[in-house]
Amino acid sequence: MKLNMAEEEDYMSDSFINVQEDIRPGLPMLRQIREARRKEEKQQEANLKNRQKSLKEEEQERRDIGLKNALGCENKGFALLQKMGYKSGQALGKSGGGIVEPIPLNIKTGTGIGHEASLKRKAEEKLESYRKKIHMKNQAEEKAAEQFRMRLKNKQDEMKLEGDLRRSQRACQQLDVQKNIQVPREAWYWLRLEEETEEDEEEKEQDEDEYKSEDLSVLEKLQILTSYLREEHLYCIWCGTAYEDKEDLSSNCPGPTSADHD
Repeated sequence: MKLNMAEEEDYMSDSFINVQEDIRPGLPMLRQIREARRKEEKQQEANLKNRQKSLKEEEQERRDIGLKNALGCENKGFALLQKMGYKSGQALGKSGGGIVEPIPLNIKTGTGIGHEASLKRKAEEKLESYRKKIHMKNQAEEKAAEQFRMRLKNKQDEMKLEGDLRRSQRACQQLDVQKNIQVPREAWYWLRLEEETEEDEEEKEQDEDEYKSEDLSVLEKLQILTSYLREEHLYCIWCGTAYEDKEDLSSNCPGPTSADHD
């Protein structure tokens, strides 16, 4: 116990009285930073005090001061109220049921007379423009869809006409052969053979040139060929029947076109 007490240092010794300055690395830099911040804050406060206020800020300050102060006798309206028996702090009205404080002043900044109406008008114009764009887009889509339907219908009608023409050509060839007609009146009255020998290559090329030179449409060819079948063979492609004579054909066949047989 005595050894421990002897080892303890005296609190009145120089080691405790003469405390050395703390010179740990980084401390001087921290002090400089704190001092710089204090100077910067003081400078900002001075700048705020010395800064020239804008016209809007001055008007706001004067307005706030004026609204905080009560009306005095120098105010003409307040003087008239006093002559009629009004006392400061009383409620307005004969029975004293009115307001005590003046109606608060509500100042709108950034807007003027008609500003809300202008905003409403612009919003309506924007909505109307959007509706027009949607309407035009819908019309364009409907038009494109109608054009597609028309192209599809025309394609289907064209394919039907081509099928009717091939059927008429086949019937014409069979009926001509039955009458010992070896050469068709026109080259396209008969169907061309798909299988030909090498010896017929040149003839095939000539036939193709003839077909290319034709200016008739599929409908015109069909009308010409059906008329030939009716006149030459008393045959109606739509009825699928060969009649005995012209009287029988005119009496029992509805007509020379496909529409007559619908």
